[in-house]
Parts: sequence; C-alpha cells; structure tokens
Amino acid sequence: MSEVKLSAAIRTNLLSLQQTATQVASTQNRLATGLKVTSAADDATAYFQAKALNDRANDIRGKREGIDQGISTLSAALTALGTVEEILVQMKGILSSAKAGTSAERATLKAQFTDLADQVNSLVVDASYQGLNLVESTTATLSISFSDKTGSLLAVSGFNASVSALTGLFGVSAAAMASKISTFSGMGISGGWSLISAATAVTVLDSALDAFDSAISAVRSNAKKLGSNVALLKSRLDFTDEYIQGLSSGADKLVLADLNQEGANLVALQTRQALATQALAFAGQVEQAILQLFV
Repeated sequence: MSEVKLSAAIRTNLLSLQQTATQVASTQNRLATGLKVTSAADDATAYFQAKALNDRANDIRGKREGIDQGISTLSAALTALGTVEEILVQMKGILSSAKAGTSAERATLKAQFTDLADQVNSLVVDASYQGLNLVESTTATLSISFSDKTGSLLAVSGFNASVSALTGLFGVSAAAMASKISTFSGMGISGGWSLISAATAVTVLDSALDAFDSAISAVRSNAKKLGSNVALLKSRLDFTDEYIQGLSSGADKLVLADLNQEGANLVALQTRQALATQALAFAGQVEQAILQLFV
C-alpha cells in the first residue's frame, strides 16, 4: 500500500490550524479559571513563587485568628473588671452609710454588703473565655503569637478580682469589730485590716473605706492595662489583615490571567482559526483541480 503524502500547502495550513486550536483551548481555559498559571508546567518560577506567598499568607492567617481571639479574651476580662468596679463603688457607699447608721441599720446594710461581695465573686468566676479567666487568678496568662518568623508575642498576666465575703462587720460592738474584719482576696491588698484597738464603729469603717479605695484603684489600674493591650492587639490585627492582603495580591499578580487580554486573544485566535480552515479548504480545491486534469 502506497503512503499518502500531503502537499506542502496542505501540511502548512493543517499545522497552523492545529497550533491555533491548541492556543484557543489554552485561552479558553484561562478565561474559565481566571488563571494563567495553574501548575508548574505552565511557569515553574511563577508557580512556586506564588505558592510560597500563599503559604505565608495562610500561616499568618492562623496567627490572625489567635490575635482576634485574644482581643475577645481581653474584652471579656475588661468588661468583668468594669462591672466589679461598679459593685465595689456600691459596697463603698454602703460602708459610708453605715458610719452614720444605728446598730440596727448596720445589720441591714451588712446583708446588702455581703450580697454584693458574693456577686463580685460569682461574676469573677463567670468571666471566663474559652477556658481562660484573667480576672480570677494572678497565675493565669494569655500568650498571643504574632509571627512564626520573629517569635514576637504578647503575654498578659491575670489579676485576682475576687473578694471574700465580709462577714461580721456590722451589727456588733466597737470592741468586737477588731476581730471581725474580714480580708480581701486579691485587689492588690495584702492581709487584712489590722486594728489593734477599735474604739468606735467609725474608726473601723474608715479603715474599711481606705481599703476599698485601694481595691478600686487596683481594679482601675488593671483595667487600663487590659484596655491598652486590647488597643495594641487591634492595631496588630489591622496590620495582619493588610499584610495578608499584600501577600495574596502578590501571588495573584504571578498567576492570575488578564481577562481583557485573554478575551481579545480568543477573538484573534478564532479569526485565525477560521482563516486557516478556509486556507486548508483552498489548498484542497487546488489539488482536486489538478487531479481533474488526469481524469
């Protein structure tokens, strides 16, 4: 069987048509996916550079989640301290009222005072976020990592904002008050109020008021520290968002296709494809015409 050979004209037009079809398929794929580089086979350098940028963005995105959760943890603690301060101010008001009250009135005020102290303790225990309570113990610590490159992190120590129930403070004689004064747990107060001799209720209550001033001051000081850390984390969160966006944008520049350009390319390729098909048809007609000479 003799081999069928194509003329040079037909072979050239056929090859051009095949190349154009391949280019059309590639352009259509770019338009469909929006990518000009989908694998290392397309452009190894661009592919691996984009992958490195995307991997870095994903790593930082994980750190971002930790920063965001850290803000929530500190915000929960900050809210708790604000409420604790409000209750302590109420308790201080009760102490002030007790100074001018009768023994019976102090007995009533004592019950209100103790109830508020219990509310502080309950509130402190409830102020936990994802298992971490920054207002119940000085040993609690919030650690937030900002980067896997520099080891940069923020560590926030906890604060004990609970207060023991102050029992036996009201409704007793002045002589008995010295042994009835209870203590604070935390609040920056060490030990109790040591009164060697308590001649009057006013003296005892004045000492208690001084202790409450110290407690309220400690709460406010720690609230300011938490607020400062929240502001820092929010700034770091903004930076992290912008950094992730920059990394992703850089990766996109390497692999994303210009859809306007690819659309124009497709129109040109389809035109070329149509012309190549027509040229191939013309070449075939010429050979048929030559064949007719021998019929």
